[in-house]
Amino acid sequence: MIKLDELLHQRRMTLTELAERVDITLANLSILKTGKAKAIRFSTLESICAVLDCQPGDLIGYQPD
Repeated sequence: MIKLDELLHQRRMTLTELAERVDITLANLSILKTGKAKAIRFSTLESICAVLDCQPGDLIGYQPD
C-alpha cells in the first residue's frame, strides 16, 4: 500500500509540486500513488523521502491478502 496521499495532505503539498521537486513525471508519480507501480527505484524512493521528510516505511506499507 502506498500512503503518498496521506503524506502529501499532511505536508500541504500537491502531487504536481512533488513531481517537480523530485524531478519525476507527473504520470509516473500518479502510477505510484494509485498503487499500480510494479517497482520503484531506490534513488526515486530516496528523493521522495527527502522532499517529504519521511522514511520509506512512512510511504510504503504492507497488507497481506
